[in-house]
Amino acid sequence: MDVRILGGLSVCENGVSITPTAAAPRQVLALLAASADQVVPATVLMAELWPSGGPRGARAELHAHITGLRALIAAALHDGDRRPGDGRTGDGRAADGRTAETVLAAQSGGYRLDTGGGSHDVGRFERAAGAGYRAMEAGDLSRAALRLGEALALWRGEPYEGVAAGPRLRAETVRLAASRMSVLDQWVEAQLGLGKHAEMVPELATLVARHPVNEALHAQFMVALLRSGRTEDALDVYQRLCGALLVDGDREPSARLRRLYRSLLTVRDGARPPRVPAQAPGVWARTPRLVPAFAGASFAGAPV
Repeated sequence: MDVRILGGLSVCENGVSITPTAAAPRQVLALLAASADQVVPATVLMAELWPSGGPRGARAELHAHITGLRALIAAALHDGDRRPGDGRTGDGRAADGRTAETVLAAQSGGYRLDTGGGSHDVGRFERAAGAGYRAMEAGDLSRAALRLGEALALWRGEPYEGVAAGPRLRAETVRLAASRMSVLDQWVEAQLGLGKHAEMVPELATLVARHPVNEALHAQFMVALLRSGRTEDALDVYQRLCGALLVDGDREPSARLRRLYRSLLTVRDGARPPRVPAQAPGVWARTPRLVPAFAGASFAGAPV
């Protein structure tokens, strides 16, 4: 079975879609897929479908949705049954004995979607992300950028896009979105750590436009611009963030970001030609070379 959640819901058995078009069974399948290979209690499924309390006969209605999903699974197994040389037995069963009732099994007061060891994009995302985090900890930035990039490439859109979401799916969507942002932050850090500041400027410009109040991304964008020789542009990014935070909830940037901004001002002012003191015409003031306060520090994962 191939399960894809990181975008529109797609569940296929033997290459055949078993994703229903009707909203309620689609929601049931989405929750089963979120906990694939684990038992999801019937009470959890009903709370997902009817957060304010199920109607009379809710359990029977849930069972009807399960029956409909099993019909789709049986059709997928039967479709493979007609393909020569694919390991099917000729009676709607897989060679290993899988049937609709074992693929979507009733167990311990709930239901379990058995993927049969197939592919699940969330599992692949988490494995690639974990490998990327370990590489970051080991200081292997090239491998970290590669594995974190592989994790991000699995995303095709918003998780469970097109699925009606109850409390459990909403919580899972929030969790996955937070995981994605964490991976994105570390991927950007790895790229900047590899010195790819100029190459990251267009990517970060897109990201901050998509996430106008995300301070970590803005800090990384400011650093990339600074190290690309675009200090004024970096200062403009800060000003745009201030405006967005003000609109978002009358907020101001964090103390850490304000310190980064002041350091950028120091860099800009330190690069300007010294002025002639009014009291001593013709004598250039000596201006000591300033070391930016943020040298070697970081902001929310942004190497600077």
